[in-house]
Amino acid sequence: MSMPSDQMELPEADIRKHYDAAAGMLDGLDHTPRIAKAKVSEAKEKSAGLGTRRRFRSTTPGLVTRSTARPEGVRLLERIEASDGDDPLVSPLQANVMHNLRRALAIALAVGEGFAEVTGLAALKRDNLEGTLTAGKKGEFTELLAGEALATLYTFANATSFLLAPHASEVTVEIGEVEEVLTDNAQLALHGALWELDQDLAVFADEEPKLIACVMAYAEQVMEKVALRAQNAPRLVAFTGASYKVEADGLTIAGFTPARAGKSSKLTMTFKKPNEVVGNHIAKYQAVKLSKMLMAYDFERKLNPFAEMGGFIFTFMGDGAPGTGKTTLIQMMAGLISGYCEVADYPFRFQNLSTDSIDSYQGKSGQNAKAFINNVLDPAVIGFGTIDDIDQLAGKRGDRQSSAGQLEITAVLMESFAGANTVVRGNCTFGMFSNYPENVDDALRQRAGARFLVDGPQTREDYIDILHLLMGKNHSIPTGDHELFAAQEIKKAVAASFKGHSKPHEDGLLKVFERVSKDIGALDTIAKLGAYLKGIQQADARFTGRAIKNITDAVKVRAMDFELPDEWMEEPDLFLFKPYDEKLGMITEMTQPITVEMVIQEINRYADSEFRYADKSDEIAIADMVRDYGRTEEAKRRYLEEKENT
Repeated sequence: MSMPSDQMELPEADIRKHYDAAAGMLDGLDHTPRIAKAKVSEAKEKSAGLGTRRRFRSTTPGLVTRSTARPEGVRLLERIEASDGDDPLVSPLQANVMHNLRRALAIALAVGEGFAEVTGLAALKRDNLEGTLTAGKKGEFTELLAGEALATLYTFANATSFLLAPHASEVTVEIGEVEEVLTDNAQLALHGALWELDQDLAVFADEEPKLIACVMAYAEQVMEKVALRAQNAPRLVAFTGASYKVEADGLTIAGFTPARAGKSSKLTMTFKKPNEVVGNHIAKYQAVKLSKMLMAYDFERKLNPFAEMGGFIFTFMGDGAPGTGKTTLIQMMAGLISGYCEVADYPFRFQNLSTDSIDSYQGKSGQNAKAFINNVLDPAVIGFGTIDDIDQLAGKRGDRQSSAGQLEITAVLMESFAGANTVVRGNCTFGMFSNYPENVDDALRQRAGARFLVDGPQTREDYIDILHLLMGKNHSIPTGDHELFAAQEIKKAVAASFKGHSKPHEDGLLKVFERVSKDIGALDTIAKLGAYLKGIQQADARFTGRAIKNITDAVKVRAMDFELPDEWMEEPDLFLFKPYDEKLGMITEMTQPITVEMVIQEINRYADSEFRYADKSDEIAIADMVRDYGRTEEAKRRYLEEKENT
């Protein structure tokens, strides 16, 4: 696989020359903690027979505020060996951790060295050692040292997480917040990191299965904290603007962006084939298209041609009454993507955000939601994230019944789906599903770029097909006058379904459509379509600019109203393994012009869903108020009746 033009190779020789220094750090170092407090109660004795003493508190004015913590010996290799109890031999898992930590340290030192050379820090260090550093250069020197520390520390944590990912298990460890993040210089930063990692291993890695989980949890916390610190730090362009490739490990270092090992998730769900999904024609058609769109993702360019052209569905919402087939649709889509990835040998990751993510501890629900988002967004995999029954998971702002945990999840999803830092690469998609979408926060619901109406079987043919499908084969009842599954042929059904949206379905929207059409005539120009959109906004103030963006995105998808041929999925060399630019050209040739009919249909489809949600929400609120008034009247009647009897 060729290396992108903006990516530089980090030579293996430059990494291996730091092996001795890295091994020395792991073998033993002294560090005086500056910020964090020791978690291990016992202190390591310097020699036999000399116990520990209470910390000395200076009585000299001006020195009382200085840290008097004593240097603590950090022997990480010994700590790792101790995770297996009294076994005198190092286990394969422990050896993996040791070797990968040494490798990560060496990579970090090599990157720090490159940073120093590019920025001129190496020359300033020499001047400082020789005592020739001028006063005017001291500020620059300090800032560059901090920049080198941040780059080195982040690279160490990033490489550690990446290298250990293939060895990770289902075991997880909560280590709390990382505190000893020092930026005076690169060496001190690494010493502080190894000291705190040693502390965490002593507390949390009390058995071998927790060893890798603890190291990876620590690395993730360091990356998050360093990345936040780096947002306001100067002189980091040399690190953030470069991209290094470590060929031997397949590791790409791209600034403060986590590298992922592309590990697939194991699926144990029951997959469904498209012909086993009865009804739901548009939703089924869009799910099949989206599954194939994901496969166009280019792992080398880290971009999907569909995302570049503007026809990619990053988020969608499937809504419908209970029992109409939302879960079946998820099973069908996950099954299709999994099958395509298996043929192409792509890593596929499926994850569902469930009610287990809601936690009573403050901030933990948000962390769980963020971990879910990050796992699916991982640019090294094809990802599919689902949020089933999102109305139960994500709280509605202003609703007193929403817990703090639910509101945390809402905030994370809103920021991740359309926040300032959201980057759509086209390697993943998120589906939100609900029986009661009117209970979902308005702003979060509008972040769903596409709407899949999951209405289940509708016609006589649909009901015959679903009855035959669910009956199984243990019967001899004749089918009768019916061609099985002919009505489920996607192309015919979808054409009819799209045509049905030439006029609105919801009464409130239909009134707007008829009024605007009567006033200005047929909606056949941009100006008239804009007038229709303004009319919708006057009827529903929640119909904002985001709604227009979602509609135009849906129109662009319609302009690519084609399925990638099945042969392209079955034989990856025909399309999937081709260079990015060639894939982009092949897709461009298949696009069709946008028509007025497409725009009207997509406006009506989207606006119908919003009016449907608003009407339901209002009706439910009115019904609840009527019920409350009735209860109040009945309670008053019974109270007066009892009072008269007494």
